[in-house]
Amino acid sequence: MPPNVELEDWRVSGISRTYPSYRKQWPVSDESWLEGKHKDDEAEGLWRIRDKLYDLTDFAQRHPGGAFWIECTKGTDITEPFESHHIEEHAARLLGKFEVRDAKKPRNYKFALEENGFYLTLKRRVREKLRKIKYQPTRKTDLLHTGILISVLLFSWTSTVADSLILRAFAGLALSWLVISAHNYFHQRDNWRMYSFNLLLLNFANWRISHALSHHVYPNSLHDLEMTMFEPFVCWVPSKHYASKPQRVISLLTSPIIYTVLSVVQFTQRLVYSLVKRNVMYWHDILGFSLPLFLYLSTNVGFSAAITSWIIILGIASFIFGFIGVTAAHHDPRIYHDGDAPRADRDWGLFQLDTIIDRGDLKWSDLLVLTHFGEHALHHMFPTLDHGVLKQLYPELQQTLAEFKCELREINHWGHIKGQNQQLLRTKPNPIPQGSKKFE
Repeated sequence: MPPNVELEDWRVSGISRTYPSYRKQWPVSDESWLEGKHKDDEAEGLWRIRDKLYDLTDFAQRHPGGAFWIECTKGTDITEPFESHHIEEHAARLLGKFEVRDAKKPRNYKFALEENGFYLTLKRRVREKLRKIKYQPTRKTDLLHTGILISVLLFSWTSTVADSLILRAFAGLALSWLVISAHNYFHQRDNWRMYSFNLLLLNFANWRISHALSHHVYPNSLHDLEMTMFEPFVCWVPSKHYASKPQRVISLLTSPIIYTVLSVVQFTQRLVYSLVKRNVMYWHDILGFSLPLFLYLSTNVGFSAAITSWIIILGIASFIFGFIGVTAAHHDPRIYHDGDAPRADRDWGLFQLDTIIDRGDLKWSDLLVLTHFGEHALHHMFPTLDHGVLKQLYPELQQTLAEFKCELREINHWGHIKGQNQQLLRTKPNPIPQGSKKFE
C-alpha cells in the first residue's frame, strides 16, 4: 500500500502542479490512471489543448477507433499527444471549428511548446522532410513483421511436435519480437498488425492507454503508468521514500521472475476487471487464444500437451519482452526520472531526450531496430511514423540539436543493462539539471 500522501509533502512531481491522483490508491490500473487524469487535468468534461477547451466528439467519431479514444481522452489535457500525432497542419487548422471556450485554470503540466522552441522547430523540419521522403522502407518493415509472424507459427508448431525446449526458446524469442515489432504500428491508424500484440499480452486496449497516452507523453515521471505498475516490486524513482535500499536489492533478484509472469498477470488483470464490470472484453482479445488453438488443431499431441507447450513459449516470450523492454532506453542514473532536478527549458521535446538514451548498437540492422525499440528518441517525439521513416530524419534532428546546444545520447545494450540495474539501486535524486555543463 502507498504511504499516506496527504501527510507527506515529499510526494510531488517535477512535471506537474499536482501529485497524480491515481497513485493515491492501490493497485493502480489503466482505469484508475484515466480516472485520476480526468480529475487532475480539469478539462471541464471537454478536450484541453494548451489553454483552450474543445468538443472533439464529431472529429473523433469520423476516425477508426474513435469511440475508444473518446472514452479515454474526453475530459483530459491532450496537448502533447495532439502535437506529436499530427505532424501536418491540417488538424490544427480544423481546431477552430471545435473550440468551446478558454480554460478556467492553468495547465497541470509544466511542459512548454513554444513556436521557436526545440520540439516545434524540429517538427517543422520533419514536416518538410516528409513531403520529400521515400516511403519504401515502410514496406520493408511490413515484410519483417510478416516474416516474424510466420516464424512464430513455424517454431511453435515444430517445437510442440518435437517436444523440444530449444525450439520453444526460438518460438518464444520470435513471439517477443512479434509483440515488440507490433509496437511500430501501435500509434498508427487501426491496422491488423497492431493486434499481433495480443498473441502475448491479452491487454491491447489497456496498453494503448498505458503506453500511448501515459508512457509516451510523460516518460519516467510519476504520471508514467508503465513505470508505476511495476511498483513496489521494481522501482526506478530515485527516492528512498518510494522503495528502501533492501527493497531495491531484492528487486534485482526478482526482476527475472516478474518478466516471466508478466503475460499471465496481464491476462488475469484483464479477466478480473471484465468480470467486475470495470472493463469490457474486446473482439481482439480472442486473438490471444489463437496460438494455442493453432497448436491443438494442427498437431496430434492432444489438448494438454498443446496447452503446456503454449504456456512454456508464453513464459519465455514474456521474459524476453520484459528484459528487452526495461533495458531499451529509459533507465540509467544519467537519465531524468521524477525527483531529479529538471532543466530550465521545459520544452516537451527536450524532456523526451532527457528521459532517453538510444541504442547506438542497433542502427546497422532494420530488424534489430524493429525488435529492440530502436530509434527510441525519434519514435517518442513522432510515434505515428514507421521506424523505416524515422531513420531518415536524423539530419533534421542533428541540425536542431546543434541549434539548441543539446545532444542525442547513445550507448550499447550492455550499457543499458548495467545502467538499469544502477538506476534500480539509486535513491538520491540528481540535484543538477540535465543540459547543464555541470551535469555533463
